[in-house]
Amino acid sequence: MQYNASSPEDYINQVPEERQDALKKLRKIIKDNLPEGFEEGIQYKMIGYYVPHSVYPDGYHCDTKTPLPFMSFASQKNSVNLYHSGIYAKKELHDWFVNEYPKHCKRKLDMGKSCIRFKKMDDIPFELIAELTRKMTCDEWIDIYETALKKK
Repeated sequence: MQYNASSPEDYINQVPEERQDALKKLRKIIKDNLPEGFEEGIQYKMIGYYVPHSVYPDGYHCDTKTPLPFMSFASQKNSVNLYHSGIYAKKELHDWFVNEYPKHCKRKLDMGKSCIRFKKMDDIPFELIAELTRKMTCDEWIDIYETALKKK
């Protein structure tokens, strides 16, 4: 589902009540562990964490008016989805996460290229997400992003 929210708080207030506590906790975990340089806001109708233009003036190559996306989360119809561009862009980070996930959650990992889906709110591995959030600095993300752009 998509929500037309003006702020992260507004977004969380619009999701079904049974998901609000989990989203509040997820937001707090990310904010408490997000490396310096990233900012929080609404991006692509989700709660997003991105590199602001004050840090990376070029912005996102698909739309330079948009700050460079990094991670986000959204309440969808059947799940809460966490999107992390670093997992998609850095194989070592992806492999680390896939290896660590079973240590934190008894359910099978439901993951796409950069999307991790949680169908049960009780199964969100908050401590693992905290660690994942700390694993990539803003400068490292910019370097990875620029390296990928040069390959195109």
